[in-house]
Amino acid sequence: MNQKPKIAVILSGSGVYDGAEIHESIMTMYAIVEQGGEYQLFAPDIEQHHVINHLTGEQMKETRNVLIEAARIARGNIKPLSELSMKNFDALMLPGGFGVAKNLSDFAFKGPDCEVLPELNKIISDAVKEGKPIGALCISPAIVAKVLEGVKVTIGQDKATAEAIEIMGGVHENTKHGEVSIDKEFKVATTPCYMLDATIKDIADGAINVTKAVFRLI
Repeated sequence: MNQKPKIAVILSGSGVYDGAEIHESIMTMYAIVEQGGEYQLFAPDIEQHHVINHLTGEQMKETRNVLIEAARIARGNIKPLSELSMKNFDALMLPGGFGVAKNLSDFAFKGPDCEVLPELNKIISDAVKEGKPIGALCISPAIVAKVLEGVKVTIGQDKATAEAIEIMGGVHENTKHGEVSIDKEFKVATTPCYMLDATIKDIADGAINVTKAVFRLI
């Protein structure tokens, strides 16, 4: 490629328990640049499902905005999800975190009966229609499976989540750290990251390997 691949990265807040998983988000951003690409971060301009105290694990009596929280990770360089058109990007990447299952969808509460945020549903569908690859980390493959019936993904080896993916019409492949499941038909690459007990190196390995797979699919 003569020009740098442009990758859209969607965040779901800031912090594993109620937003985007920070390690996965940063490692994905690093991997994109390390592979010779460039990224633009996006997040929906909506209220978080709830706010969790990451020190105690308890719910807090306050509200926060997904886009504003994600801007912490982005150092302010982030755009509303409503501005994302896959016509302007070569691939889409989705780091994990509970925000994926609480803010980008309600998978955390409804499992296979969940709904994906309509604008994200359209973006994922548009990426496939335009032949643009999708990379998904951690729990994100579950919502990709909800949108793309029949897609092959991995979330590692968690039996309950794998069963939910199968109920939604997806195909689950068990994987270990750093391994990537690739669906060549849909151009979807997925890796488990913190769906398995992980070190920061495990997350880096997963993010780099799934990003390499996405670049090969471009």
